[in-house]
Amino acid sequence: MLKYFSADWIFPVASAPVKNGAVAANPDGEIIEILTEEEIIRLGLEITKYRGAIVPGFINTHCHLELSHMLGQIPERTGLVEFVRSIIANRQANAEQIMEAMHNADQKMFENGIVAVGDISNQVSSKAVKEKSQIHYHTFIEALGFNPERADAIMDHVKGIKQDFEPLSASIVPHAPYTVSPELFELIREEAEKTNTFISVHNQETDNENAFFENKTGGFLDLYKFLGMDISFFEPTNKTSLQTWLPYIKEQKTLLVHNTVSDRADVLFAKEHNSHLYWCLCPQANLYIENTLPDVNLLINEKVKITLGTDSLASNHQLNILSEMITLQNHKKAGFEALLRWATINGAEFLALDQQFGTIEAGKKPGLNLIQLSAGFIIESDQVRKLI
Repeated sequence: MLKYFSADWIFPVASAPVKNGAVAANPDGEIIEILTEEEIIRLGLEITKYRGAIVPGFINTHCHLELSHMLGQIPERTGLVEFVRSIIANRQANAEQIMEAMHNADQKMFENGIVAVGDISNQVSSKAVKEKSQIHYHTFIEALGFNPERADAIMDHVKGIKQDFEPLSASIVPHAPYTVSPELFELIREEAEKTNTFISVHNQETDNENAFFENKTGGFLDLYKFLGMDISFFEPTNKTSLQTWLPYIKEQKTLLVHNTVSDRADVLFAKEHNSHLYWCLCPQANLYIENTLPDVNLLINEKVKITLGTDSLASNHQLNILSEMITLQNHKKAGFEALLRWATINGAEFLALDQQFGTIEAGKKPGLNLIQLSAGFIIESDQVRKLI
């Protein structure tokens, strides 16, 4: 028996919004059709109508479930270098506490209408949560190693973690340009090509990152000293971070995460060198760590594919994609329909889940969320009601 869900607006994403329409779905959540107001009347359907807008389930393309136990532990607006030091100093905790925090974060994301997550992992501890979750996870297993002599050993280590995650969906990815040697980048790219999967990388989160690659200056020198790392082998490239590392991965489909200080020259360089890039924005984490936002208007003007992420509870107060949309909306970065594409179909495309998620279309099971919009399509609340 079909279920009907009606609201002031239906936003299928793949097609124009439908005013006073309804979505018909079968009991297991598969979309059968979208009905207009006229069709509802003609068929004589008596459907309870919700105030608000029905949208597809949200896609969170960047999260760190492993860090969920660190909620409220890291000071805000200290900058990335100090943030990383705080993470290292505070990451360890009781295994039971870590597991409970991950379970709670997973459940909260589900309640917040998130149907799929691209999650960063450094170990296998999140597997138990992901196996039982109602959310689809793709795990990005991070490889970290700036010393080129360690590249093979590090790759062997992360391959072992990837094997431990089987049969769950996972891929090996670089953490960030300042923690991955060119040799390790090469091994990661080769693995991605061999397994036909996609890459995620933290990109240009701070001016210190560019300064390090351009002339070996800035706050990362203090970070390496804190870590006890000898980086005397490193020679600056006289290029920005992105322009240094992006050629290593060639044309592999890649998610650039944060992009806080990426400028027009970087974006143009990226577009020229790889036509399979997605740019992930985590605005609340950007404000939490660096107290600034990326040049979103630049990304819009350059017509790049944008997705949204929450980052972790170490750098955010909640894991809520709708809240990320509100942050961008309040900073007048984009209109609702653009934000909705970023939060749904673009993320689904990147994670290769667009046959199921991302749009309200017949044959898909995208999940249906009810949100509150003003007459001018302004999001009024970050509260989500899951309909299916």
